Amino acid sequence: MGFNFYRQGKARVSALALCGLLACMAVGAQTPASSASLVALSASVATAAATSSGAQQFTLANGMQLIVQPDRRAPTAMHMVWVRVGSIDEVDGTSGVAHVLEHMMFKGSAKLPPGEFSRRVAALGGSENAFTSRDFTGYYQQIPSDKLAHVMRLESERFAHNRWPDAEFAKEIEVIKEERRMRTEDQPRAVLAEQLHAVAFNASPYRRPIIGWMNDLDAMTPADVRQFHRQWYVPANAAVVVVGDVDVQQVRALAEKTYGRIPARAVPARKPRTEPVQMGLRRITVKAPAEQAYVALAFRVPALQKLDALTDNDRDALALVVLSAVLSGYDGARLERALSQGPQRVADNAGSGADVMGRGPGLFMLMGVPAQGKTAVQVEDALRAELARIASEGINAAELERVKTQWVAQTVYQRDSLHGQASDLGSNWVLGLPLDAEDRLLALLRGVTPAQVQSVAQRYFGDDQLTVATLAPQPLDTQRKRPAGPALGARH
Repeated sequence: MGFNFYRQGKARVSALALCGLLACMAVGAQTPASSASLVALSASVATAAATSSGAQQFTLANGMQLIVQPDRRAPTAMHMVWVRVGSIDEVDGTSGVAHVLEHMMFKGSAKLPPGEFSRRVAALGGSENAFTSRDFTGYYQQIPSDKLAHVMRLESERFAHNRWPDAEFAKEIEVIKEERRMRTEDQPRAVLAEQLHAVAFNASPYRRPIIGWMNDLDAMTPADVRQFHRQWYVPANAAVVVVGDVDVQQVRALAEKTYGRIPARAVPARKPRTEPVQMGLRRITVKAPAEQAYVALAFRVPALQKLDALTDNDRDALALVVLSAVLSGYDGARLERALSQGPQRVADNAGSGADVMGRGPGLFMLMGVPAQGKTAVQVEDALRAELARIASEGINAAELERVKTQWVAQTVYQRDSLHGQASDLGSNWVLGLPLDAEDRLLALLRGVTPAQVQSVAQRYFGDDQLTVATLAPQPLDTQRKRPAGPALGARH
């Protein structure tokens, strides 16, 4: 299983979601294009040919990307806006601002009062939500396909003209702080994950939590959020993704009429914040009220940068994904057999995750919960022993083939969902990958050999690349009562 990092209910790559580059886990009458409007589209430029699935990508006149993939199995459509901005783009002192802005995008625009956006989407028979991750922010609506024009007008309006009174911010920031309390501070493993990232990374913004540190939320101002919107919500930093029962050229015409009219602005330059080489083992203990101990091991590994003209680091990243799947990618995989089954079991459960796809550095995770009478140290030793066994003995072709067969099945299943298809296309764009990245990735993973898996097991799991976080359970305070905070809605 992938490590349960705090994701705001949003998306990050898991070793089990191998066929989707980033799996999203949250998140009016269509007017036929006139001949004149289709001619006017000559100002936009197609940037990618259609894939085998029918997806096409265009650049609107202002630099915003449009990706459209027809799927005519039902009269519905998924409309998403992906902005290439997340907590990785924040600076110290305003951690959490990307997520706060996501909330505030629902609080009004130049033409709509607070709450009106959601009311109108519901009136169209649609559902909607949003998500923030380290690498991106996204907004989506699933609506009857004949209502697509309405949501494109609504979403383009709030993208360009997000407006809300300070009083709305004052209320919503308290909701977000309560969200942090409930989903991080009251969850021991989430606290451990937050602390682990803060120690594993020094220079990379991945060291900060997506939801932000509480003191930064306390100090955040409406001006901080508005500035972040002005800085990053520019057409050339965003992509519109539409999947469903739609005509590509009609969607393209609608996009130019709505999003295409937003004035073009330059995307701010991003400073490189390269993580320095780790120079020794890092270890932390997190004390929190809990029933069981927990241990998580994070090894610094290469991230996957591209799917063609692969570098050695790219090949290693692919092999690490396969390694994680061999360890815990199916029922009865190596970690389960070795640590959680039989009379000598040391863990109630154990898992792994190769977090190698993103705009920042990669991590390879191992984690486990000690069984009754066993210690976190014993689980840590057992996890590392399984890596050492693969490093010395390798893996067999049968277990590798089992993993690869499952990936093919998962790919087919993922494509059965409009949300899954749109999420794949949007996350591919965020990472600068081609429309057919899923097919290319699957082909590359299927080409990984047992020797490559053994090689990365031999090279990436020494102490100098390792951060260990151990949860030391403290007595549960059954009398503890926290002051009631604002009610959390279903969104975010």
